[in-house]
Amino acid sequence: MTRPLPSGAPEAGPRGDVLAAVMRRVARGDKDAFATLYDALAPLVFGIVVRVVRDRAQSEEVLQEVMIDLWRQAARYEPAAGTVTTWAATIAHRRAVDRVRSAQAASDRELTQAAREHTIAFDEVAEQVETRLESERVRRCLRGLTELQRQAVTLAYYRGLTYREVAQTLRTPLPTVKTRMRDGLIRLRDCMGVTS
Repeated sequence: MTRPLPSGAPEAGPRGDVLAAVMRRVARGDKDAFATLYDALAPLVFGIVVRVVRDRAQSEEVLQEVMIDLWRQAARYEPAAGTVTTWAATIAHRRAVDRVRSAQAASDRELTQAAREHTIAFDEVAEQVETRLESERVRRCLRGLTELQRQAVTLAYYRGLTYREVAQTLRTPLPTVKTRMRDGLIRLRDCMGVTS
């Protein structure tokens, strides 16, 4: 429903003069004048916004933002700078572009986060595979050691025992354990292709 133009507005005068008079009343806080302004400008503002935003629901939100801007900034309107319609169209276009940029920035952030999460997941899987392959290689190389070498290395490196504790556990003289471990570690290093 379109509200009638305010009383005292020139009936035969150009629409721009009528809206300028309405805007002056809006600047003084006249809610009826704002309702008239809303009815006069909402279709134009919505048309501009929907062409930029291309989403009806978001365009309706932007329309409301523009109309609130017009209410709040009514005192700043300068008739010499242009018509009320031009001023409203400028605000509408600016708000619509801001909404599109904001939506694009949010989308970019989501894509960046998704890529980051994908990279992390990939890195974790790659690390797990690499660890598993390395463990299999160590097990294969351990099988190439003598029984005493394998037991000594396993007790020292996987159970954290000292040479003396390994010797006591295996009931083997300490010098023999040290020699077997040294020889075993050399064979492991060669098997795994580690260069010193």
